[in-house]
Amino acid sequence: MAKRIQFRAHGGPEVLEYVDYEPAAPGPNQVRVANKAIGLNFIDTYYRSGLYAPPALPSGLGAEGAGTVDAVGSDVTRFKVGDRVAYGSGPLGAYSEFHVLPQDNLVHLPDEISFETAAGVMLKGLTVQYLLRQTYELKGGETILFHAAAGGVGSLACQWAKALGVKLIGTVSSKEKAELAKANGAWATIDYSHENVAQRVLELTDGKKVPVVYDGVGKDTWLTSLDSVSPRGLVVSFGNASGAVDGVNLGILSAKGSLYVTRPTLATYANNAENLQRMADELFEMIISGKLKVDISQRYSLADAAKAQTELSARRTTGSTVLQP
Repeated sequence: MAKRIQFRAHGGPEVLEYVDYEPAAPGPNQVRVANKAIGLNFIDTYYRSGLYAPPALPSGLGAEGAGTVDAVGSDVTRFKVGDRVAYGSGPLGAYSEFHVLPQDNLVHLPDEISFETAAGVMLKGLTVQYLLRQTYELKGGETILFHAAAGGVGSLACQWAKALGVKLIGTVSSKEKAELAKANGAWATIDYSHENVAQRVLELTDGKKVPVVYDGVGKDTWLTSLDSVSPRGLVVSFGNASGAVDGVNLGILSAKGSLYVTRPTLATYANNAENLQRMADELFEMIISGKLKVDISQRYSLADAAKAQTELSARRTTGSTVLQP
Protein backbone atom coordinates (compact mmCIF):
# COMPACT_ATOMS: atom_id res chain seq x y z
CA MET A 1 0.00 0.00 0.00
CA ALA A 2 1.00 3.59 -0.57
CA LYS A 3 -0.27 7.01 0.52
CA ARG A 4 -2.01 9.76 -1.45
CA ILE A 5 -4.24 12.80 -1.07
CA GLN A 6 -7.77 12.62 -2.49
CA PHE A 7 -11.09 14.45 -2.16
CA ARG A 8 -14.64 13.07 -2.35
CA ALA A 9 -16.47 16.41 -2.58
CA HIS A 10 -15.60 19.95 -3.53
CA GLY A 11 -14.88 22.51 -0.85
CA GLY A 12 -12.10 24.07 1.19
CA PRO A 13 -8.81 22.46 2.22
CA GLU A 14 -10.69 20.43 4.82
CA VAL A 15 -12.04 18.10 2.10
CA LEU A 16 -8.56 16.73 1.42
CA GLU A 17 -8.02 13.21 2.76
CA TYR A 18 -4.70 11.40 3.35
CA VAL A 19 -5.46 7.78 2.52
CA ASP A 20 -3.94 4.38 1.75
CA TYR A 21 -4.26 3.13 -1.83
CA GLU A 22 -2.90 0.47 -4.15
CA PRO A 23 -0.79 2.04 -6.94
CA ALA A 24 -2.03 1.07 -10.39
CA ALA A 25 0.13 -0.80 -12.88
CA PRO A 26 1.03 1.28 -15.94
CA GLY A 27 -0.87 0.68 -19.17
CA PRO A 28 0.90 0.05 -22.52
CA ASN A 29 1.92 3.69 -23.08
CA GLN A 30 2.17 4.70 -19.42
CA VAL A 31 4.94 5.15 -16.88
CA ARG A 32 4.69 4.79 -13.09
CA VAL A 33 6.79 7.36 -11.26
CA ALA A 34 7.97 7.03 -7.68
CA ASN A 35 7.63 10.65 -6.62
CA LYS A 36 10.52 12.23 -4.74
CA ALA A 37 8.96 15.71 -4.63
CA ILE A 38 5.58 17.18 -5.59
CA GLY A 39 4.73 20.71 -6.70
CA LEU A 40 1.99 22.85 -5.14
CA ASN A 41 0.09 25.20 -7.45
CA PHE A 42 -2.97 27.46 -7.48
CA ILE A 43 -4.62 25.28 -10.11
CA ASP A 44 -4.77 22.51 -7.48
CA THR A 45 -7.15 24.66 -5.45
CA TYR A 46 -9.33 25.21 -8.53
CA TYR A 47 -9.93 21.46 -8.87
CA ARG A 48 -10.48 21.05 -5.15
CA SER A 49 -13.00 23.91 -4.97
CA GLY A 50 -14.90 22.90 -8.11
CA LEU A 51 -13.89 25.87 -10.28
CA TYR A 52 -12.39 23.22 -12.56
CA ALA A 53 -14.06 19.83 -12.81
CA PRO A 54 -11.98 16.68 -12.20
CA PRO A 55 -12.78 13.66 -14.37
CA ALA A 56 -14.61 11.96 -11.48
CA LEU A 57 -14.99 11.90 -7.71
CA PRO A 58 -13.28 10.80 -5.56
CA SER A 59 -10.30 12.37 -7.28
CA GLY A 60 -6.59 12.63 -6.80
CA LEU A 61 -4.98 16.05 -6.93
CA GLY A 62 -1.90 17.76 -8.29
CA ALA A 63 -0.26 17.72 -11.71
CA GLU A 64 3.43 18.37 -11.01
CA GLY A 65 6.21 16.29 -9.60
CA ALA A 66 9.59 14.64 -10.07
CA GLY A 67 11.06 11.27 -9.27
CA THR A 68 12.32 8.06 -10.78
CA VAL A 69 10.65 5.66 -13.17
CA ASP A 70 9.30 2.73 -11.13
CA ALA A 71 7.61 0.73 -13.91
CA VAL A 72 6.88 1.09 -17.63
CA GLY A 73 4.14 -0.17 -19.94
CA SER A 74 4.75 -2.60 -22.78
CA ASP A 75 4.81 0.09 -25.51
CA VAL A 76 6.96 2.66 -23.69
CA THR A 77 10.08 3.54 -25.68
CA ARG A 78 11.25 6.88 -24.26
CA PHE A 79 11.89 5.81 -20.66
CA LYS A 80 13.24 2.89 -18.65
CA VAL A 81 13.10 1.93 -14.97
CA GLY A 82 15.42 4.14 -12.93
CA ASP A 83 15.32 7.17 -15.23
CA ARG A 84 15.10 10.58 -13.57
CA VAL A 85 11.93 12.30 -14.80
CA ALA A 86 9.70 15.30 -14.15
CA TYR A 87 6.22 16.36 -15.18
CA GLY A 88 4.06 19.45 -14.91
CA SER A 89 0.86 18.82 -16.84
CA GLY A 90 -0.84 15.95 -15.10
CA PRO A 91 -3.04 13.99 -15.21
CA LEU A 92 -4.36 14.66 -11.70
CA GLY A 93 -2.88 12.52 -8.96
CA ALA A 94 0.58 13.91 -8.26
CA TYR A 95 -0.22 14.28 -4.54
CA SER A 96 0.84 10.68 -3.99
CA GLU A 97 3.82 8.44 -3.44
CA PHE A 98 3.39 6.94 -6.93
CA HIS A 99 1.82 8.44 -10.04
CA VAL A 100 0.94 6.81 -13.36
CA LEU A 101 1.20 9.07 -16.42
CA PRO A 102 1.29 8.82 -20.22
CA GLN A 103 4.91 8.72 -21.36
CA ASP A 104 4.27 11.81 -23.51
CA ASN A 105 3.63 13.85 -20.34
CA LEU A 106 7.08 13.16 -18.90
CA VAL A 107 10.43 14.79 -19.59
CA HIS A 108 13.94 13.57 -18.93
CA LEU A 109 15.47 15.37 -15.93
CA PRO A 110 19.17 16.30 -16.11
CA ASP A 111 21.38 15.13 -13.26
CA GLU A 112 22.30 18.75 -12.50
CA ILE A 113 18.74 19.51 -11.35
CA SER A 114 17.40 18.11 -8.07
CA PHE A 115 13.99 16.49 -7.70
CA GLU A 116 12.84 19.33 -5.41
CA THR A 117 13.91 21.96 -7.91
CA ALA A 118 12.13 20.15 -10.73
CA ALA A 119 8.94 19.69 -8.71
CA GLY A 120 9.02 23.33 -7.71
CA VAL A 121 9.61 24.64 -11.21
CA MET A 122 8.00 22.44 -13.88
CA LEU A 123 4.51 23.93 -14.07
CA LYS A 124 5.55 27.45 -13.16
CA GLY A 125 8.68 27.39 -15.30
CA LEU A 126 6.96 25.95 -18.35
CA THR A 127 4.23 28.55 -17.86
CA VAL A 128 6.81 31.34 -17.90
CA GLN A 129 8.44 29.77 -20.94
CA TYR A 130 5.28 29.84 -23.03
CA LEU A 131 4.22 33.26 -21.72
CA LEU A 132 7.48 35.08 -22.40
CA ARG A 133 8.80 33.03 -25.31
CA GLN A 134 5.65 32.06 -27.22
CA THR A 135 2.37 33.80 -26.29
CA TYR A 136 4.07 37.19 -26.63
CA GLU A 137 7.65 36.55 -27.68
CA LEU A 138 9.81 39.06 -25.87
CA LYS A 139 12.84 40.17 -27.85
CA GLY A 140 14.48 42.44 -25.26
CA GLY A 141 14.03 46.12 -24.62
CA GLU A 142 10.31 45.93 -23.87
CA THR A 143 8.66 47.21 -20.70
CA ILE A 144 5.95 44.83 -19.47
CA LEU A 145 3.55 44.46 -16.54
CA PHE A 146 3.41 41.20 -14.59
CA HIS A 147 0.89 40.76 -11.77
CA ALA A 148 1.80 38.93 -8.54
CA ALA A 149 5.51 39.31 -9.23
CA ALA A 150 6.61 37.77 -5.92
CA GLY A 151 4.65 34.54 -6.35
CA GLY A 152 5.91 31.28 -7.76
CA VAL A 153 5.34 32.16 -11.43
CA GLY A 154 6.15 35.82 -10.90
CA SER A 155 9.50 35.15 -9.24
CA LEU A 156 10.59 33.12 -12.25
CA ALA A 157 9.19 35.66 -14.70
CA CYS A 158 11.20 38.46 -13.07
CA GLN A 159 14.42 36.50 -13.53
CA TRP A 160 13.68 35.33 -17.06
CA ALA A 161 12.63 38.83 -18.17
CA LYS A 162 15.83 40.32 -16.82
CA ALA A 163 17.89 37.68 -18.62
CA LEU A 164 16.13 38.69 -21.84
CA GLY A 165 16.85 42.39 -21.29
CA VAL A 166 13.20 43.20 -20.54
CA LYS A 167 12.02 45.79 -18.00
CA LEU A 168 9.43 44.02 -15.87
CA ILE A 169 7.05 46.07 -13.72
CA GLY A 170 5.67 43.76 -11.07
CA THR A 171 2.61 44.23 -8.88
CA VAL A 172 2.93 43.13 -5.24
CA SER A 173 0.96 43.36 -2.01
CA SER A 174 3.63 44.43 0.49
CA LYS A 175 7.01 46.07 0.92
CA GLU A 176 8.59 42.68 1.61
CA LYS A 177 7.24 41.22 -1.62
CA ALA A 178 8.40 44.30 -3.51
CA GLU A 179 11.92 43.70 -2.24
CA LEU A 180 11.70 40.04 -3.27
CA ALA A 181 10.52 40.90 -6.78
CA LYS A 182 13.33 43.42 -7.22
CA ALA A 183 15.87 40.92 -5.92
CA ASN A 184 14.63 38.55 -8.63
CA GLY A 185 15.14 41.13 -11.35
CA ALA A 186 12.00 43.26 -11.52
CA TRP A 187 12.80 46.69 -12.96
CA ALA A 188 10.08 48.35 -10.85
CA THR A 189 7.28 47.30 -8.51
CA ILE A 190 3.84 48.65 -7.70
CA ASP A 191 2.20 47.89 -4.35
CA TYR A 192 -1.47 47.55 -5.26
CA SER A 193 -2.49 47.75 -1.59
CA HIS A 194 -1.96 51.51 -1.65
CA GLU A 195 -0.92 52.50 -5.18
CA ASN A 196 -3.02 52.95 -8.33
CA VAL A 197 -1.48 50.38 -10.66
CA ALA A 198 -2.64 51.83 -13.97
CA GLN A 199 -1.58 55.34 -12.97
CA ARG A 200 1.86 54.15 -11.88
CA VAL A 201 2.30 52.20 -15.13
CA LEU A 202 1.51 55.42 -17.01
CA GLU A 203 4.14 57.27 -14.97
CA LEU A 204 6.79 54.57 -15.28
CA THR A 205 6.37 54.38 -19.07
CA ASP A 206 6.20 58.14 -19.72
CA GLY A 207 2.57 57.82 -20.76
CA LYS A 208 3.09 54.98 -23.24
CA LYS A 209 1.71 52.12 -21.10
CA VAL A 210 2.96 48.58 -21.87
CA PRO A 211 2.58 46.39 -24.96
CA VAL A 212 1.67 43.31 -22.91
CA VAL A 213 0.24 42.57 -19.46
CA TYR A 214 0.59 39.11 -17.95
CA ASP A 215 -2.29 38.55 -15.53
CA GLY A 216 -2.52 35.39 -13.44
CA VAL A 217 -4.72 37.02 -10.79
CA GLY A 218 -7.94 37.24 -12.78
CA LYS A 219 -11.08 38.95 -11.55
CA ASP A 220 -9.49 41.54 -9.24
CA THR A 221 -6.97 42.81 -11.79
CA TRP A 222 -8.91 42.51 -15.06
CA LEU A 223 -9.84 46.18 -15.45
CA THR A 224 -6.44 47.30 -14.17
CA SER A 225 -4.80 45.18 -16.85
CA LEU A 226 -6.96 46.72 -19.57
CA ASP A 227 -6.09 50.21 -18.33
CA SER A 228 -2.35 49.45 -18.28
CA VAL A 229 -1.86 48.11 -21.81
CA SER A 230 -1.16 50.37 -24.77
CA PRO A 231 -3.51 50.62 -27.79
CA ARG A 232 -3.50 47.37 -29.79
CA GLY A 233 -1.63 45.76 -26.90
CA LEU A 234 -2.18 42.29 -25.50
CA VAL A 235 -3.62 41.19 -22.15
CA VAL A 236 -2.55 37.62 -21.35
CA SER A 237 -5.01 36.28 -18.79
CA PHE A 238 -3.47 33.01 -17.64
CA GLY A 239 -4.83 32.41 -14.13
CA ASN A 240 -7.67 32.92 -11.67
CA ALA A 241 -6.01 33.47 -8.28
CA SER A 242 -8.74 35.96 -7.28
CA GLY A 243 -11.54 34.26 -9.23
CA ALA A 244 -12.42 33.82 -12.87
CA VAL A 245 -12.91 36.75 -15.26
CA ASP A 246 -16.49 36.53 -16.52
CA GLY A 247 -19.27 38.63 -17.98
CA VAL A 248 -16.86 40.40 -20.34
CA ASN A 249 -18.39 42.77 -22.87
CA LEU A 250 -16.11 42.65 -25.91
CA GLY A 251 -16.91 46.30 -26.56
CA ILE A 252 -14.60 47.23 -23.69
CA LEU A 253 -11.64 46.08 -25.80
CA SER A 254 -12.41 48.69 -28.46
CA ALA A 255 -13.10 51.36 -25.85
CA LYS A 256 -9.71 50.74 -24.23
CA GLY A 257 -7.78 50.94 -27.51
CA SER A 258 -8.48 48.01 -29.86
CA LEU A 259 -6.93 45.59 -27.40
CA TYR A 260 -6.20 41.90 -27.81
CA VAL A 261 -6.89 39.32 -25.09
CA THR A 262 -5.83 35.70 -24.88
CA ARG A 263 -6.50 32.97 -22.32
CA PRO A 264 -3.67 30.47 -22.87
CA THR A 265 -3.01 27.14 -21.19
CA LEU A 266 0.13 25.06 -20.89
CA ALA A 267 -1.59 22.08 -22.50
CA THR A 268 -2.08 24.00 -25.74
CA TYR A 269 1.62 24.83 -26.02
CA ALA A 270 3.08 21.59 -24.65
CA ASN A 271 0.71 19.64 -26.90
CA ASN A 272 3.03 16.75 -27.74
CA ALA A 273 6.11 15.05 -26.34
CA GLU A 274 8.52 16.90 -28.64
CA ASN A 275 7.21 20.37 -27.76
CA LEU A 276 7.11 19.54 -24.05
CA GLN A 277 10.71 18.30 -23.98
CA ARG A 278 11.87 21.30 -26.04
CA MET A 279 10.22 23.74 -23.62
CA ALA A 280 11.61 21.84 -20.62
CA ASP A 281 15.10 21.79 -22.12
CA GLU A 282 15.06 25.59 -22.46
CA LEU A 283 13.84 25.87 -18.87
CA PHE A 284 16.50 23.47 -17.58
CA GLU A 285 19.24 25.30 -19.47
CA MET A 286 18.18 28.58 -17.85
CA ILE A 287 18.53 26.91 -14.44
CA ILE A 288 21.82 25.13 -15.15
CA SER A 289 23.34 28.35 -16.53
CA GLY A 290 22.41 30.21 -13.33
CA LYS A 291 20.11 32.69 -15.07
CA LEU A 292 17.12 31.20 -13.27
CA LYS A 293 17.17 30.32 -9.58
CA VAL A 294 14.31 28.29 -8.13
CA ASP A 295 13.36 29.41 -4.65
CA ILE A 296 11.85 26.52 -2.68
CA SER A 297 10.58 28.68 0.18
CA GLN A 298 8.15 26.22 1.77
CA ARG A 299 8.22 22.47 2.32
CA TYR A 300 5.37 20.40 3.72
CA SER A 301 4.89 16.69 4.18
CA LEU A 302 2.32 15.15 1.83
CA ALA A 303 0.06 14.57 4.84
CA ASP A 304 -0.04 18.34 5.41
CA ALA A 305 -1.28 19.21 1.91
CA ALA A 306 -4.39 20.94 3.32
CA LYS A 307 -2.25 23.26 5.42
CA ALA A 308 -0.04 24.01 2.42
CA GLN A 309 -3.06 24.93 0.28
CA THR A 310 -4.42 27.16 3.05
CA GLU A 311 -1.18 29.14 3.14
CA LEU A 312 -1.06 29.35 -0.66
CA SER A 313 -4.62 30.65 -0.97
CA ALA A 314 -4.00 33.24 1.76
CA ARG A 315 -0.99 34.49 -0.25
CA ARG A 316 1.33 33.85 2.67
CA THR A 317 3.81 31.98 0.49
CA THR A 318 6.60 33.20 -1.75
CA GLY A 319 8.50 31.40 -4.47
CA SER A 320 7.70 27.70 -4.82
CA THR A 321 6.24 25.18 -2.39
CA VAL A 322 6.86 21.44 -2.51
CA LEU A 323 5.20 18.49 -0.83
CA GLN A 324 7.44 15.68 0.38
CA PRO A 325 6.06 12.12 0.05
